[in-house]
Amino acid sequence: MLYNVCMEYKSNLNVVYSCKYHVVWCPKYRRKVLVGNIASRLKEIIKQTVEEKQAELLELEVMPDHVHLLVEVEPQFGIHKLIKLVKGRSSRLLRQEFPALRKRLPTLWTNSYFVSTVGGAPLAVIKQYIENQKYV
Repeated sequence: MLYNVCMEYKSNLNVVYSCKYHVVWCPKYRRKVLVGNIASRLKEIIKQTVEEKQAELLELEVMPDHVHLLVEVEPQFGIHKLIKLVKGRSSRLLRQEFPALRKRLPTLWTNSYFVSTVGGAPLAVIKQYIENQKYV
């Protein structure tokens, strides 16, 4: 079968796909709270959640006031469900583990996020863009 040869496609029992997304979201009021141990713990939570849903984490960068995520998700699960789960779980856990977050913010995340399919630009260019965000 053609799809087994092409390494750019994944498959489950029903679908052959290549669904890569660049997602960006911010803390409420764009507060610069994603630093130090909070940023490290957030990365762990995101990695665990993505892995749990059999998605593939391609790149992740946590900035003090926003998060960049490059991820491949099964179309039957969907990017919306994954981001809702990541944001919900990380908000709950981080606010439990770091009480200072509860004092500064009514909720950790804004309701909105940016998502773009990755297809126009080469994947390497987008990965490099996300990696270089720390130095901007």
